[in-house]
Amino acid sequence: MALRPEHELHGRRKSLNIGVGLMLGAFVILVMALTYTKITSTDFRIPASQANGVGEQIGEGGND
Repeated sequence: MALRPEHELHGRRKSLNIGVGLMLGAFVILVMALTYTKITSTDFRIPASQANGVGEQIGEGGND
């Protein structure tokens, strides 16, 4: 049983899928680069809302 040649539509879909994959990969690399740059900058500080313990329980005990 011989294999049939690939249809033209499959070739077009393959090229579109490769294009979408490359764009997705470029977006992921861009986000990683921006994150790396933000974290490794010399003036990076934890926001005051997180540094002051906002949202954490400070006291212990069951006195309600």
